[in-house]
Amino acid sequence: MAIITGETSRAYNDLVEINKTAAKGYQEAAEEASSAELKSQLSKMSQQRAQFASELSQHAQQYGINPEETNTIEGLAADAAAAVHRGWINIKSAITGQDDAAILGECETGDATALSAYETALKSNELPAEARTVIQKQHGEILSAKNWITQQKSTVR
Repeated sequence: MAIITGETSRAYNDLVEINKTAAKGYQEAAEEASSAELKSQLSKMSQQRAQFASELSQHAQQYGINPEETNTIEGLAADAAAAVHRGWINIKSAITGQDDAAILGECETGDATALSAYETALKSNELPAEARTVIQKQHGEILSAKNWITQQKSTVR
């Protein structure tokens, strides 16, 4: 079994929190979107991020890490930033009259933040191989989602 360091624990904790926050943010975005198709896709992304958080949490527990009980300073900062971001989605939609392009822009920003956190975790030389595989897979799926959002944003005006 791999030696679990504070760096690995922090990576799990931060990614679980980021995905929980993304699930909430995407759900809020889905509720505010005007297009039925966009509502459906954003809702699917919300479910995907909730699944990512669950998968990471279960995986972390295999290494004796309980993300539900551990808060790192970085995790708290990321959660606070994400909470502000979720609030911005609410403010933005109210100001723009539920403008789908603005909502997509906020989702794009949220995914960029998530991708950055994943890339930070992947830079660690201390991640167990199995953890790296899970994190790389999720990173790829978030990148695909962000690319889809960017494409949709350019077609919605």
